Amino acid sequence: MNIAVAQFQPKDGDKTYNLSIIRKLAEKAKSNGADLISFHEMSITAYTFTKDLSLEQITDLAEDVPNGKSTMELLAISNDLDIPILAGLVEKSDGKIYNTYICVTGDGVVAKHRKIHPFINKHMSAGGEYCVFDILGWKCGILTCYDNNVIENVRATSLLGAEIIFAPHVTCCTPSAMPHRGYVDDKYWQNRENDPVSLRMEFDGPKGRRWLMRWLPARAYDNGVYYAFTNPIGYDGEQLKNGNSMIIDPYGEVLSEIKSFEDEITISKITKDKIQLSGGWRYKNARRPELYKDIIGGSHKSDTTPVWMKEKNAKD
Repeated sequence: MNIAVAQFQPKDGDKTYNLSIIRKLAEKAKSNGADLISFHEMSITAYTFTKDLSLEQITDLAEDVPNGKSTMELLAISNDLDIPILAGLVEKSDGKIYNTYICVTGDGVVAKHRKIHPFINKHMSAGGEYCVFDILGWKCGILTCYDNNVIENVRATSLLGAEIIFAPHVTCCTPSAMPHRGYVDDKYWQNRENDPVSLRMEFDGPKGRRWLMRWLPARAYDNGVYYAFTNPIGYDGEQLKNGNSMIIDPYGEVLSEIKSFEDEITISKITKDKIQLSGGWRYKNARRPELYKDIIGGSHKSDTTPVWMKEKNAKD
C-alpha cells in the first residue's frame, strides 16, 4: 500500500479553509499514486486555540459524527478523489465532547477513535476504547498524540492486530521538564525564506525532531508495526509547530519525512513482509503475561497534563 501523510498550517476554527487544504493535499496524494492519506489531530478545526474555549464555545465548534457537516464534506472529498482520508475534528455525542479522529471512504465512516488522553480543553471527555479496523487489506489502528506516549496503548493496539498505527499529533516546540525543550522563537519562522537553516535547526533539534526520535521509532520497532505520524507545520493557535510528518517501518527506520515549511505530503510504500521479520514481532511472541498482568493492570491515577499547561494554569 502506498500511504501518504500530510502537514499544513491550519486556521483556528475555520473548517471551510482547513477542509479546502485537506482536499488540495488529498488530490496531490492521489495524483502521485497514494492509496490513502492521513492528516494531523483536529486538522478540520485546529487544536491549540481550543484550550481557552468555554463549554458553550467548544460545543458550538463540535459536530456529530457521522452526520455533521464536516464529516459529510470529508466523505465528499474522499468520494470525489477515490481515496480514503483520515482527519480529526471535535465531536459532540450524548452531551459529551471528544477529540475524534476518523477514517472515511466514499462509502462512509469506516473508523472513529476518540482520544484516550485528552487535555487541551477541560470540557473534553476521554475515549474509552481502542480502534482497530480493516482498510485496503491492512489492519489499522489509531492513537491520537498523547495516546502514543503511553506505551501500553501502543502494545494493546498492536495485540489487537494493528499492522500500521496512524498517529495524528499536534506536538513539539513546547516547554518540558527535559533540557533544551521549549518554544521556537517567532523570528525564525518570520525569516524562514531568508534563513531556512536556522529554522530547520530549531525544528530538528531537541525542541522538535530530536525529541520525536527518542520514542517514535521505538513504538514502531518494539511492536513490529508501521507508524504514520502527522503534525502541523507553522502556527497552530499561538504555538509554532515543526511538522516533520513521517512514515516509519517496523524496523524503526524512517521511510520518508516532510522537511518543507509549506503545506505538503510525503508518500511511502509499505509491505507486509517486514512485519514478521521485525524484532517487535518476535518480542510479542515471546511475552509471558502471567508474570506481569497484575502489575500492568493494577489501579493507577492518570495524569496527562503537560508542563506547558501546568505553567499556564499556575499563571492563571
